[in-house]
Amino acid sequence: MNRPPASKSGSTGQMIESAIEKALDPLTSALKRATQPSAAKPAPASPGKPGLMISPLAVPFPTIPPIGGVEIATARAGFYKHERDDLVVFHFPEGASCAGVFTRHKVGSAPVDWCKRQLEADKGRGEGVKALVVNAGCANAFTGKAGADAARRTASETAKRFDCRQRDVMLASTGVIGVVLDAKKITARLPDIEAGMKAEVHPTQQWAQAGLGIMTTDTFPKGSYAECEIEGVTVRIAGIAKGSGMIAPDMATMLAFIVTDADIAPPVLKALLNLHVRTTFNSVTVDGDTSTNDTALLFATGASGAPRIGRVGDRRLKDFSAALDKVMLDLAHQLVRDGEGATKFVRITVDGAASPASARKLAKSIADSPLVKTAIAGEDANWGRIVMAVGKTEEAVDRDRLAIHFGPHVAAVDGAPSPTYDEALMSAYMKNAEIDITVHVGSGRASATVWTCDLTKRYIEINGDYRS
Repeated sequence: MNRPPASKSGSTGQMIESAIEKALDPLTSALKRATQPSAAKPAPASPGKPGLMISPLAVPFPTIPPIGGVEIATARAGFYKHERDDLVVFHFPEGASCAGVFTRHKVGSAPVDWCKRQLEADKGRGEGVKALVVNAGCANAFTGKAGADAARRTASETAKRFDCRQRDVMLASTGVIGVVLDAKKITARLPDIEAGMKAEVHPTQQWAQAGLGIMTTDTFPKGSYAECEIEGVTVRIAGIAKGSGMIAPDMATMLAFIVTDADIAPPVLKALLNLHVRTTFNSVTVDGDTSTNDTALLFATGASGAPRIGRVGDRRLKDFSAALDKVMLDLAHQLVRDGEGATKFVRITVDGAASPASARKLAKSIADSPLVKTAIAGEDANWGRIVMAVGKTEEAVDRDRLAIHFGPHVAAVDGAPSPTYDEALMSAYMKNAEIDITVHVGSGRASATVWTCDLTKRYIEINGDYRS
């Protein structure tokens, strides 16, 4: 984890860390308690929706150094009844690039329609993007013309503030479906947003506040950071994401925003997103439901001083591509760790499949199965449910070569229970917070990995009163 440089005595760095920790309390202390097992004490309260406890699988927010060219501020627009920030705005310099991938849901939201239209326009196509406006608490999905007008007004008023064109403003929303966005709530807070961008705030605090601001039923803010070099120049990549339920992405995650100070053209950013989405955001599932608002946006400010890359096949992209993949996968894993009611982080690998697509379908079938997920919640290595999930897919599977492993322990081999099966060892393994399940289907050489979580009673409780 990267940290800002300290003074020779170390006191400056310590003061910065102390200030950040203080600013993020009670989140920082709550996360520390959440990751320390204790049978006697209840889980700490989440800084998000009242009544939720921080996930036992939560991870701390990373330290993020300055990302050249980006300004971030948050405010309370009032989409929630309780006191919390629910509006986040990013501001980018002249010449910034943008690319996005969006939900394939047939009832896409107004902000998704807006971003797709601007990024796919004949002119522009992601060049010169100046701002991103994100709100939580209202998805502005299934809202017809009124929702589209609200999105346009939001972009128009933001463009006036930042002296740019409407099409240079990206939008994203999350929250309740079927409620028209009240654009006035956003535009009324734009002066506060501008003031916030001018304030002296440590980058980690800015990013963490943004992560908190986009939360709905999330229990902790999700952030990630990586860096690499392009022709000897260090470039930085930072991102945040939100998502806890309605997670079975079909392009990206519910919401993810990644910024780099590299200088990369929009078509190249688009290609990189498409390349890594399949094995990151599209390889996680919480409950098998795809959102109307799934959006992943990648911005490049060009402020690092690294040479511009305008061609997809440029060899100088190798390290950057790996660093971007690291950030995207980290964020995707955090979505699973914050799955509504989750207590287990589960990696499912299928190998011996006829094709990569077949392996992925088989792994997703296992990961999405309520019977498999509830068995994991009950710490039961019920491999019969995995056999069920594999067989129902109609993918090529050789029953007599089927093998199933839970971590290092063999449950089944050659299409039958393993002769070395040990119930005590298997039960002990299932008590772990992180579970690995590997299935060999004996039909080829392809493999795929999908990450998921267990399905507990808390999932029903959280979604039973989602709108209250």
